[in-house]
Amino acid sequence: MAEVQPFRGWRYDIAQVGNLSDVMAPPYDVIDPEQQLDLYQSHPCNVVRLILNRKEPGDKNADERYGRAANFLKHWQREGILIRERNDALYVYHQEFHWDDTLHVRKGFLGRLRLEEFGTGTVFAHEQTMAGPKSDRLALTKSCKMNLSAIFGLYPNLESSAQTVLEEAIIGQTALEATDQLGVVHRMWPVTNHVVNNQVRNVLKEQPIFIADGHHRYETAVDYRNWLRSQGKLANASAAANFVMMMFVEMNDPGLAILPTHRLVSGLPELTSDKLNRILSPHFQIDPVGEGEDGARKAWEMIQLDGRQHVFGFGTAKDSRWLLARLIDAGPMETIAADQSDEWRSLGVSLLHKLVLEHLIGGQVPDAEPVCQYVHLMDEVVSAQLERSCQLACLVAPAGIEDVQQVASNLEKMPPKSTFFYPKLLSGLVFHALQ
Repeated sequence: MAEVQPFRGWRYDIAQVGNLSDVMAPPYDVIDPEQQLDLYQSHPCNVVRLILNRKEPGDKNADERYGRAANFLKHWQREGILIRERNDALYVYHQEFHWDDTLHVRKGFLGRLRLEEFGTGTVFAHEQTMAGPKSDRLALTKSCKMNLSAIFGLYPNLESSAQTVLEEAIIGQTALEATDQLGVVHRMWPVTNHVVNNQVRNVLKEQPIFIADGHHRYETAVDYRNWLRSQGKLANASAAANFVMMMFVEMNDPGLAILPTHRLVSGLPELTSDKLNRILSPHFQIDPVGEGEDGARKAWEMIQLDGRQHVFGFGTAKDSRWLLARLIDAGPMETIAADQSDEWRSLGVSLLHKLVLEHLIGGQVPDAEPVCQYVHLMDEVVSAQLERSCQLACLVAPAGIEDVQQVASNLEKMPPKSTFFYPKLLSGLVFHALQ
């Protein structure tokens, strides 16, 4: 049973901070050092001081950063920079953005979801997680005792639309608004009407929730709850730490976009298109499509037009050529990925990593140790091939919503960076207190 609840969020007081855009930040895991500095300089109360506090001279260990974040949070609460909602609320959240010269609006709402271990109920994951980020986020959570950023969750298309109920409730209401560094406009409306919020809760009752983004933070929330329980500090089943803040979006929302994540592969001996053709041709139909930027963009256009998971573009940096590869024989996948489902084995990213990089190239190129860098833009792919910062550029179609649902329902995890939901949720719009 998916138990969704409103909560009394903490929010920035506009009268204190002025423009909300100045105190917002993207999720911590996409902030590089340069952007971290920019965010620090944008406003003395920017949320980056909480979600990614920087190292300072004299720090003895990472705990210093977590302690500083907690002190900033307490100070901002005490001084009224952050104020708490008077009543429980669900928070309608719209993100307006352009992609491929088209305007999109993704609509959802923020609430809190009762935590459960993956594989035990109605919350499903689709990506693998790593110990390092979870350890980092757990230390921050222990210090701040707050969900500082929302997890992104998806729920199935339903006859009764939870979003429609909330959209009707905000008619005529003024939104809280912020624009991020990429030009995405974020708008939020608190809804405190308990009748409306109960309708939403009932619509989502017993529905599966699929984590789209924020797997590390979800598992961290479970670990934090379990840690409190082990310390005898979890009061009861209603305690706030039994829940985590989440953005809920319907799977058929018109603004829901999954963008591609291409691979730039290093760790390969010099590879020409002719040699790659010989390696791949027993299992792929290979067609040369051009050279340099023109070849890259033509390959990607053909992948998009095909629309299936088993079509790839491969660009060799040594000769700047591009090949379009269509799978004709996936037989080896039944052996090299025998413990995975048919749905998992048919994913483009699975075929790329297991069949192409590990089995074919790894088996036929001496001393090959493929290492992937992940990029989203074709300009990044073109530059990498031109500058020879990788040996092989791989264009791969993004997994679809149906793929996410099928693989997650099988309790499987996709390869890393299988999905890129754009845009990212903004950090700083609202916080969920855990005590």
